[in-house]
Amino acid sequence: MSIFGLKPNLENQFMFTRKQSFKTALCCLLILGCASITQAQRKEYLLQKGWKFTKGDQQNAQSSDYNDNAWQPVTVPHDWAIYGPFGSSIDQQKVQVVQNGEKEASVKSGRTGGLPFIGTGWYRLKFRAPEFSEGKNASIVFDGAMSHAQVYVNGQEVGAWPYGYDSFHFDITKYLKPGAENTLAVRLENFPESSRWYPGAGLYRNVHLIIAENAHIPVWGTYVTTPVIEKEFAKVHIKTNVEFISDKYQPLKLVTLIKDAQGKQVSETSSDLTPTDQNAFDQNLVVSKPELWSPETPVLYTAVSKLYQNGKQVDEYTTRFGFRTIAVEPGKGFILNGQVRKFKGVCNHHDLGPLGAAINKAALRRQITLLKDMGCDAIRTSHNMPAPELVELCDEMGIMLMVEAFDEWKTPKVKNGYSKLFDEWAEKDVVNMIHRDRNHPSVIMWSIGNEVPDQSAKGGNKIAKWLTSICHREDPTRPVTAGMDRIDAAINNNFASVLDIPGFNYKPARYEEADGKLPQGFILGSETASTVSSRGVYKFPAEPVKQKMYDDNQSSSYDVEYCTWSTLPDDEFAKQDDLKYVIGEFVWTGFDYLGEPTPYDSKWPSHSSYFGIIDLAGIPKDRFYLYRSRWNTNSPTLHILPHWTWPGREGQVTPVYVYTSYPSAELFVNGKSMGKQSKNPADRLGRYRLMWNDVKYQPGSIKVVAYDANGKAVADQTVKTAGKPNHVELTVDRKQIDADGKDLAYVTARVCDAAGNTCPDATNLLEFKVTGAGHFRAIANGDATNTQSFQQPQMNAFSGMLVGTVESGEGAGKIQVSVSGKGLKAGVIGIDAK
Repeated sequence: MSIFGLKPNLENQFMFTRKQSFKTALCCLLILGCASITQAQRKEYLLQKGWKFTKGDQQNAQSSDYNDNAWQPVTVPHDWAIYGPFGSSIDQQKVQVVQNGEKEASVKSGRTGGLPFIGTGWYRLKFRAPEFSEGKNASIVFDGAMSHAQVYVNGQEVGAWPYGYDSFHFDITKYLKPGAENTLAVRLENFPESSRWYPGAGLYRNVHLIIAENAHIPVWGTYVTTPVIEKEFAKVHIKTNVEFISDKYQPLKLVTLIKDAQGKQVSETSSDLTPTDQNAFDQNLVVSKPELWSPETPVLYTAVSKLYQNGKQVDEYTTRFGFRTIAVEPGKGFILNGQVRKFKGVCNHHDLGPLGAAINKAALRRQITLLKDMGCDAIRTSHNMPAPELVELCDEMGIMLMVEAFDEWKTPKVKNGYSKLFDEWAEKDVVNMIHRDRNHPSVIMWSIGNEVPDQSAKGGNKIAKWLTSICHREDPTRPVTAGMDRIDAAINNNFASVLDIPGFNYKPARYEEADGKLPQGFILGSETASTVSSRGVYKFPAEPVKQKMYDDNQSSSYDVEYCTWSTLPDDEFAKQDDLKYVIGEFVWTGFDYLGEPTPYDSKWPSHSSYFGIIDLAGIPKDRFYLYRSRWNTNSPTLHILPHWTWPGREGQVTPVYVYTSYPSAELFVNGKSMGKQSKNPADRLGRYRLMWNDVKYQPGSIKVVAYDANGKAVADQTVKTAGKPNHVELTVDRKQIDADGKDLAYVTARVCDAAGNTCPDATNLLEFKVTGAGHFRAIANGDATNTQSFQQPQMNAFSGMLVGTVESGEGAGKIQVSVSGKGLKAGVIGIDAK
């Protein structure tokens, strides 16, 4: 029996069970260079070019006749704050971070990234919409706008939406002028002390204009579920809303067909709208031999909805979806397509490092590619609604998503946070979140909050129940969770018990206790580890320690340093392996992000996180390979650390760690064996790492030989002592990119010695030069203390490396990238733009 009274074992419908009793190119007449998506009688424009922007409040900037000639031309998506400069006094917050165990308030200098995101910004766009005429409908859709958006068309306010992370839309039919120039103006304002991380600023996600006929399918107007999935067939139910400009009933016909991943039609149905249908079609279709969506096989289908009026097609709307079943059961845990599995997930904030919050699909694709190589199969969109591009890519590439709504409810964490909006806006925000994303197979659960102080507030459980009920009302097919850190309050106040899936942050030591007290019969590690490290930086001695700080504001890449409230990866691994009812984890975090530079959040110039498995430049840290050795079951892992260039440490103990998927390995220092190590289930760190803790440094080389379960040598890796910096070596993540003016290639520059070894201590100033059919876009080195501009084509290497981002132009051709540094032979690499 399902708790929602629906048939169990249904795709897009999860079975929740409790212990007690039940199982549960040129837009010709719009804006030069904007993109358009054409469907029958429907025109959708991506409003990217032609915008004007200015900082600061401007009187009458919404007016059509306002003179914006002095404003800055920009392309949307646009994050105006990422251009800096950095500053220690920007958004200083004197605050006690209760969830971090702080006993008193202290000044946080880089908490929101040290970037100037506070204040007002205005955007203006002049456009024509040739398809719009009397009797047609027009809508404007914002994928996200940071924040407190006020939207004007031709001088009139059409609506407002304060939450910067949510998508929203307005009907602008009555404001738009047919056959004339129109003006779209958007005022945005970010307040101080409104965030705990870098939120970005401006129209940082895409803006869409949709022109449709009188009778049309509205924004997010379809809801697809698959109530029966068998090997031979699957049933598909589609609810399709329709709207008219008038309120009078109009006879309409809807033809819906389903296409498979190759574009072949596999099902079709049609129906007529009756006066009693409340302007919504309910249709049922059958698909033979459905191919299932999973992280390993991300197969997608498309529903094409064709709307007819008086025999004439007036609209066409497409919806991507997938077939997959989800369930959560006591004694088994999370079940996808009938197979028990544990989430191998990460939490990610929304910024894209040096690009800031401005969304870019190529940047997101690179992130997912790296995560998939690590073996990751899930992302938690902490702590807010994601960009739609992320959801689409997760559908395509095979990543399960926990889509999260809020970091605050009624009780504030920061002075001007979401608590000021909650009463009026929470339901509206949740409804928009669900309506936008509920057709996506990658979305497998909703999260209604993260570490909300309401866990221990009177009535907090009632808020949790209310938000959960909204999720169930709008989408009864997915479970609801929340990330809880106040475990005693959450359990004793019946807060945790009202959730479909209880998610706990940093509580592996108490999983058994929580399972004994809660009714669900399973527990999720909704946020885990929070281990800190700086790529390529190693501190001695290498031993587990909490909240360790150093004069250089770095953390050790031996991966044994963590926070007062958190744990090592190994602690969570053990519970995930030993406790069947723990259904997986979401590590804090997949990537470093701007802001929250714990443990140096009160020590400038630190202004980005140390938590990431991958650094801010997108370079994997050592910890990447620890997770890969456990999570990637398709490709073996063998990784040795630290580097072996330690002038001045001769004769001193310099431990060597190996992260590997093989059960044992042997270490050689300058050809001499240091012994063979095997993973030890009884040892906290030795269960998942191989460690030679007594090795003394001598220049030369270290080599590790890995052995399989039969004792056969199967792989090896060698790290050598580097000489003096000699040249720059370049690699690129993609040799070919699209000539669309948006696609990106990431060029990694290494400072190497004459033999090609990376110089791990090199900090040379490197300069990028990009010529041909592309241009330089951004740069980062992964150093949380670095305040050099992301937008200037030069930066000092960090631990011998940095990454430059190259963006294509709008014409095909060759792109040449050269990177040079004083006293170094330059590196050159080519990229094709097609």
